[in-house]
Amino acid sequence: MSILVIAEHDNVQLKGATHNVVAAATKIGGDIHVLVAGANARAVADHAAKLAGVSKVLLAESPTLADGLAENVAEQVLALAPGYSHILFAATASGKNVAPRVAARLDVAQISEIQAVDSADTFQRAIYAGNAVATVQSTDATKVITVRTTGFDAVAESGSGTVEAVPAAAGAGLSTFVSREVAKSDRPELAGAKVVVSGGRGMGSAENFKILDPLADKLGAALGASRAAVDAGYAPNDWQVGQTGKIVAPQLYVAIGISGAIQHLAGMKDSKVIVAVNKDAEAPIFGVADYGLVADLFQAVPELVTTL
Repeated sequence: MSILVIAEHDNVQLKGATHNVVAAATKIGGDIHVLVAGANARAVADHAAKLAGVSKVLLAESPTLADGLAENVAEQVLALAPGYSHILFAATASGKNVAPRVAARLDVAQISEIQAVDSADTFQRAIYAGNAVATVQSTDATKVITVRTTGFDAVAESGSGTVEAVPAAAGAGLSTFVSREVAKSDRPELAGAKVVVSGGRGMGSAENFKILDPLADKLGAALGASRAAVDAGYAPNDWQVGQTGKIVAPQLYVAIGISGAIQHLAGMKDSKVIVAVNKDAEAPIFGVADYGLVADLFQAVPELVTTL
């Protein structure tokens, strides 16, 4: 039984999500290979070879793979697919873009966002916004799976896998890279941050959201937001945490002015320590919080910053 993990990277650095997907692969058991599809990405392949449990890294390099276009990456995966029983992707925007294309072409059912492995063909995944867990079994010869990274602890970089160059598949010719606008920030990336400070509709306005900046600075935290805050225009879309946003599981999650709708809880309830500040003592967020403060956030947050 061989497993192919599709690495996430930017041709320079290996993304942390790949560490978690490899951890899921080790739970399945078998020979684990990692595909690095890109251009001038040898450093990424060398990094992937250090992940514990990885025996081989397959490096496919071509200008058509340089920008991670889903159609072209899917062609590369499909070229290698016959040799594998499992193909694993991170349940990120990139993974969710490529995995369905691969599953459709292989004519198999995709297994989405697994958070636990029972056996090589049986997996657990959250349903109903995390209120229930479904155990699913697949009889497909090739199992195409996306992995909820918060469900698996990242593997250590203690391995010594080999790197092997493989032929790059021809581009699909269905899309062309035009441009990319990257938001630059001195803060940690939200999905992988160890500390997250999130604001909700209780912040009241985009201007008021700025009072979270000093708190995030003190904690070295990424900034997040509930969907209600994003929909109201208080925060940008890429800050959204929840069922339809980013799934996070930091060491510390601080929820400010967030009531705790079930869709938001689905995106952060696996956090190690949850702190909530809300003036409504009946807010659902207090049902999952380790520490709760019933207070006016506009008074509590500056006091917290001063105390820190």
